[in-house]
Amino acid sequence: MTLILQRPTGSKLTLRQTWQPMDPDAAAYITAVETADGQALEEKVKIAIDNFVLGCKADGIWSAIKASCILAGARTLAGALVPLVGTAPTNYNFVAGDYNRETGLVGNGSTKYLDSNRNNNADPQNNHSMGVFINTTQPSAVASYIGAGGGLETGATHIIVDYNQSVSTYRSRFGTTSISRSGGQSVTGFSGMTRNSSSSFTFRLGNVSTTSSTASEAPVSNSVYVFGRNASNALNTATSGRLQFYWIGESLDLALLDARVTDLINAIGVAIP
Repeated sequence: MTLILQRPTGSKLTLRQTWQPMDPDAAAYITAVETADGQALEEKVKIAIDNFVLGCKADGIWSAIKASCILAGARTLAGALVPLVGTAPTNYNFVAGDYNRETGLVGNGSTKYLDSNRNNNADPQNNHSMGVFINTTQPSAVASYIGAGGGLETGATHIIVDYNQSVSTYRSRFGTTSISRSGGQSVTGFSGMTRNSSSSFTFRLGNVSTTSSTASEAPVSNSVYVFGRNASNALNTATSGRLQFYWIGESLDLALLDARVTDLINAIGVAIP
C-alpha cells in the first residue's frame, strides 16, 4: 500500500512510503543531487528531504535560510555539495573518501574547508543566523565549525569549539569579548546562533537556547567558511570534526530549525541501507 503525504493543518506531516514531489524547491534540489550523483536517491531519502523543506515552510523559517548544504544523504561528495539553498560552496581539498552519506563530511584540521560563497555582511547587521549539525566533534585543540573574522576582530561571526576548556564559543557581529557555553566541546547535533536585535543574540547547543545581551557591530566583510573561519581571506582554526548540515541567513527560530534538521538527519540515517 502506498501512503501519500498530505499538507498539514498544523506543523506535522503524514507518513508516506513512496515519494511523490510535494514541494517544488525540494523536488528541484533532489533532481540536482541525483544529476550530480549520476543515480537516483532512495525513496525514503527523498521523502526526508521533502518533509524537511515542507516542515521549514510550515514553521515560517524557510525564507530565512539563504545558503545551505545537506552534507549527508547524497550518494557522492559532488551531490552533497549541491546547495539546498543559495550558491554552491567552493570545495577546498575535500576528496571522495572524506564523505560518508550517513555520517557526513569530515575535515582534517588544517587544509580542508568549504567557502560558502556567502559574505558575512550579505544579511543585515541585526538580522542574521548561521550554524551546523555536528556528527563528530573536534577531537583536540581549538577549532571553528563555521564563520568569518578572526580572534576578537570587530564584526566577527563564528562558532568555535575549545577542546582544552571544553566550551563552545559564539560570536555574533561584535568584538572585544566572546560568549561561551561550558561543556560544549563534546556536544554533537545542532549548534547555531541568531541575532534579531542590536542589543542581544541567541545561541543554541544541546537542545538549550541561551540569550546574550551583547551589542552588535558592523559585520566583517569576509565570505563565511565552513570547517573553519575566514580571517581576512585566510583559513583560521580549521576543524577535523564531521558535519552533516550547515546554513547561513537571516534571523530565525533556532529551536524550530533544530527540530527539523534533527528529524532530517535521523530520517536519512534510517533510510540508507
